[in-house]
Amino acid sequence: MTHDDGPGAALRPFRPLWARVAVAVTGAVAVGGSLVVGIGAPGGVLLDAGTRVTFVAFAVAAAWLLWRLGGVHARPDHDGLTVRNVIRTRRVAWPEIVTVRMTPNDPWVLLDLADGGTLAVMGIQRADGERGMAEARRLQELVRQLGEAPDPG
Repeated sequence: MTHDDGPGAALRPFRPLWARVAVAVTGAVAVGGSLVVGIGAPGGVLLDAGTRVTFVAFAVAAAWLLWRLGGVHARPDHDGLTVRNVIRTRRVAWPEIVTVRMTPNDPWVLLDLADGGTLAVMGIQRADGERGMAEARRLQELVRQLGEAPDPG
C-alpha cells in the first residue's frame, strides 16, 4: 500500500487479472463458436436437430463454468474474508487465518486456518506475477492487522 491509497483501499476485493482475460477469450471462442454452429450454421446431414442441441447445450455449460471461473474473488471487510472460488463460497473471520502462503509451486494463495484446514484463495493467483505477489502481501498485512488480538493496555 502506498500513501496515495485512499481510505479503505486495503479492503478492496482481490480479483485475478489473467484468469479474467482467459475467461473472456475462451468464452468468445468456445461459447460464441458453439452458438454460431448450433444456431446459425446451415443444415445438412452433419447438423441435424440433435447436433444443434448438443452445440447449444455445450455453449450453455461452458458459459456457466466460465462465469464461475471469471467470478472468483476474495472480499475483505473489517470482520473477515469472504472467498468465492469456482464452486464454493466461504466466509472466515480474521482470527481464523493462521498464515497466508503462496509458495513457488502454488497456483494461488492458500490460507492455513486455526481448525487445521486450508482454504484456497483463487482470487490471488501466481499467474499474475508480481501483481499476484503484491496482493498476497496485502492479504498477509490485513491478516496481521485485523486478525491478531490487540495488545492489552
